[in-house]
Amino acid sequence: MEENETSFAIPANYTDSGKFFAGMLSLRNIIETIALIVVLGFIELKLIPMEGTVRIVVMVVTILPLSLISLVGIDGESLMQYQARVFTFLFHRRNMIYKPFGGGNEKS
Repeated sequence: MEENETSFAIPANYTDSGKFFAGMLSLRNIIETIALIVVLGFIELKLIPMEGTVRIVVMVVTILPLSLISLVGIDGESLMQYQARVFTFLFHRRNMIYKPFGGGNEKS
């Protein structure tokens, strides 16, 4: 009896469901980026006393790179997920102490 082998090609966009721009941006990243732009834009527009041209330059230098990082994410996570992971690590880390086999209290 002969076995029939069939192989199927899996398309490149198989796991891109729920993402935008060919799977680069997720909806969560887009929402977090919009919130980040609104908060930082409000702070820089209303609370920092500068002239118009200087204010625009400062906004481009600060908000544009942060929004690009927030859109793409870090290590495949959104900015808030990554920040939560970093804070979890900082608050739950332990100090490890090396003890040689046998307790290490023997005098030589």
